[in-house]
Amino acid sequence: MKNLDPATLAAWLADTGRGKPVLLDVREPWEYDTCRIEGSRLVPLRELPARAAEYDPQAQTVMICHHGGRSLQAAMFLERQGFARVYNLAGGVAAWSRSVDPSMPQY
Repeated sequence: MKNLDPATLAAWLADTGRGKPVLLDVREPWEYDTCRIEGSRLVPLRELPARAAEYDPQAQTVMICHHGGRSLQAAMFLERQGFARVYNLAGGVAAWSRSVDPSMPQY
């Protein structure tokens, strides 16, 4: 598992020559409704064990949460399940809103 800073993820998402990662947001629905990175899919952390089989273990997958703690737990869990290309968004959506998208609501 590797950490990605928001600027690196933003550059990856903007790079048309590179395949897009799967963005999994492990926050609660109310948090996701408040703000989210476009293209992310909501999978609350408590649901991840039951839903991990919905995702390709070979896909490049970026885990997202508010500050990076829950997503780190989720990334480590997926690695234990055989996911080989998992990334954690360091600082979560809070860091994303500060450095990439200042228009994103914060909470």
